[in-house]
Amino acid sequence: MFLELPDVLTRPEVERLRAVAASARFVEGRLSNPHSKVKNNLQVDHSDPAYAESSRLMAQALQRSEAFRDFAFPRTVAPPMLARYAPSMNYGVHSDAATIMVGTGALRSDLSCTLFLAEPQSYEGGELSVQLGGRTVIFKGPAGSAIVYPSDTLHEVKPVTAGDRLVGLTFIESVIRDPAKREILYHLNEVAALEGFNMSWENRTRLQHARNNLMRLWREGG
Repeated sequence: MFLELPDVLTRPEVERLRAVAASARFVEGRLSNPHSKVKNNLQVDHSDPAYAESSRLMAQALQRSEAFRDFAFPRTVAPPMLARYAPSMNYGVHSDAATIMVGTGALRSDLSCTLFLAEPQSYEGGELSVQLGGRTVIFKGPAGSAIVYPSDTLHEVKPVTAGDRLVGLTFIESVIRDPAKREILYHLNEVAALEGFNMSWENRTRLQHARNNLMRLWREGG
């Protein structure tokens, strides 16, 4: 299941992130995955002060998004990172690592998130292509939007043929590990939010009771 967030970043945040990226030091993306034969992009140098500022801005935007929280049930969100794709760059078909080191601990990657920072008309190619069963789903969102998708899917970034693709990337460990259970809870919460006050108080209470008990059954510690 995918979640598209149309305005997770404000316009001033997008403009500040672009300004930070313009003066930031970028390094080869393969440095974080040296064995990859398909990764061909640039990522912000973690020793550059730009990394801390950009990561904080993107993390704050996700944390304040109720839609993101309701969909992901996040326990831990990896510090978001800027990535850039110049012409001829791409990231071939791959799946994200199952665990990612965050500080001194390991984060299980249940969900991946791309935050779009460049206007889609400012670059050609560069679509995020995610395989869903026998289908391929394409995303190229407007600046300020984001897409959240399962980390265990095969996906790729198509080659950029003109312009620069600037994005933020992060990974989420959810308190609801099973994606099917996470989807059930997401839909129940959506129904409660949209229809709860149209129900009798008795039925609203019963729905809340069922949701709470499912969380008790399925939520992992932490």
